[in-house]
Amino acid sequence: MEPRREGAVPDPAGAPSPAGVLRPGDTCWRLERARRMAVLVDAADYFSALKHALLRARHQILLIGWDFDTRIRLEPDRRTVDGPDRLGRFLIHCVGSRPDVCVNVLKWRLSMVQAGLRGMTPLFVLDWMTNERLRYRLASDHPVGACHHQKIVVIDDALAFCGGIDMTTDRWDTPAHHDHDHFRRRPNGWRYGPFHDVTTAVDGEAARALGELGRRRWKSATGQDLPVPPPGSDPWPGIVRPRFRDVDVAIARTHPEYGDQEEVREIERLWLAAIASARRTIYIEAQYFASRRIGKALGRRLAEPDGPEVVVVTPLATKGWLEETAMGSARAHLLAHLREADRGGRFRIYTPRAERGRPIYVHAKVLVVDDRLLRVGSSNVNNRSMGFDTECDLAIEAPPGREDVTSGILDLRDGLVAEHLGRTVEEVRGAMAACGGSLAAAVEVLRQRPGRTLAPLDPPEPGAAASFIVENEILDPERVRSPVQSMLHRFHGTWRRHRMRGA
Repeated sequence: MEPRREGAVPDPAGAPSPAGVLRPGDTCWRLERARRMAVLVDAADYFSALKHALLRARHQILLIGWDFDTRIRLEPDRRTVDGPDRLGRFLIHCVGSRPDVCVNVLKWRLSMVQAGLRGMTPLFVLDWMTNERLRYRLASDHPVGACHHQKIVVIDDALAFCGGIDMTTDRWDTPAHHDHDHFRRRPNGWRYGPFHDVTTAVDGEAARALGELGRRRWKSATGQDLPVPPPGSDPWPGIVRPRFRDVDVAIARTHPEYGDQEEVREIERLWLAAIASARRTIYIEAQYFASRRIGKALGRRLAEPDGPEVVVVTPLATKGWLEETAMGSARAHLLAHLREADRGGRFRIYTPRAERGRPIYVHAKVLVVDDRLLRVGSSNVNNRSMGFDTECDLAIEAPPGREDVTSGILDLRDGLVAEHLGRTVEEVRGAMAACGGSLAAAVEVLRQRPGRTLAPLDPPEPGAAASFIVENEILDPERVRSPVQSMLHRFHGTWRRHRMRGA
C-alpha cells in the first residue's frame, strides 16, 4: 500500500487544511508548549511517578477524577518513596510533611454510600474535623445521566498528568500483564485480572493550562476559587524519562451543555480531523469502540481504494451486564459497518491475551496516526465521550523537520504493539519491513504463536433488546436532547444552584 500524498492535511470534510490537525478553538482548546512530555504505560509506573512528584509539591496539588479509592496501594510490589503507601494516608502525609501544600480532590458524585464503600471516608473525616489544607469535594455539575470522566493531576501548575488512569482499585498492573500477579489485589484482598492503561505527563505552559482548567472545574463544582500557585516549582519526578522535549501540546475537551456552560466538542472534531489526515496507518487503543460519528469517519477511509489501514486494540468484553449491553452491542453494530466498508482488507480489531490466554482488559484511550499525531486522554470511542460526559485529552502533532517527534511517536506505537504481542520493538519493525510497511500484516505474522498475543475479535450479534438500546442511544447518548432528559437537566441545574447558594 503506497503512502498518501505528503503536504496539506485534509479537514473532516476532505478539503486541504494548511493549519494541520491541532487547531485552537476548533479541534482543541489550547495549544501550549511543554519542555518535557512523557507517556506512562500502565499504572505501576504512573503510580510510582505520582508518589515521587507529589512529595516535590510546594504549594498546590489538584486531583480530578472519575473515581478515587483511598485504600489502594500505589507501590504494592516495591517501595521507592518513604512514607505510607495507601493513597489516603499518603495524601495526609503530603499535607503533614509540607506546611505550605494544599491538596484538593474532586471526584464525580456517585453516591455517599458508594463513596464510603470505595474508601473515601478517611478523607471525609479529616476534612470535617481539622485540616483546611486537605479538601475533598464531589462534582455533580452535569446533566442527569452524564458523568465527570476526566483524570487529571496538577502539581504547582508546573507538572500535570492527564490520560486514562484513575487512582482507584483494579488499575495497578505492570507491562508484563501476567495471568496471575500476587500484587494485583483489591483493598479487600481479592485478586483482579490483567489491566492495560496509558497516561501522560507534561510540564511548562501545558501544565499551567491544565491547572487553569482544573481550577475552573473546581469552581464549577464547588463555587469556590482556588488560588493560582506561584512559579518556581519543578516537581518533575527523576524516575520519569521524557519521551518528547519542547513540543506544543493540544488540550482538547468535551463538555455537555449545562447551565451557563455551552457544549464543547473539541475531542470529537480532533478525532474526525485526525482520521481524515491519515495517510498510511491509524492505530487505536480503546476501552469502548462505539461512536457512530467516528465509526462513519473510519468507514469512509476504509472505503477509499488507497486509504489507510486501521488497527484497533480493545478488551474482549466490557465489565458488567449493563455496559456490555450498551457498549458491547454498539461495538458489534459498528464492526459490521466497518467490515462492510473495508473493501481493501485494511481493518483489523484485536483483543490482547496474557501468556496463558487470560484476557487483558484494555482501559487505554490512545490514537496514533502515521508518525505524525499522538493523542492520549480520558475520552472513550463512544457517543457520550464526544458530547455528554466531561473529558480531557492531550495530543501532539509532529511539525516539519522534527524527526525526534516522529520517531518518538513511532517508538510509542511500536512499543505498545510489542507489549501486546510479547515481542520486542525490533521484532515488530522487522515484521513490518518484511510486510511492506503494513502494521496490520505484521501483527498477523507475529501473533501466530502460543503465549501472549493479540487475538482477532469477533463479537456475537446483539439481540433485539440490545439493538433497541443502541439505536435509541438509551445508555450512550451523544448529547442532552430528549424532552424528558432536558426537563431533568433543567430541574437538576436549578436544584444544584439553590444547594450551592445555601452552602
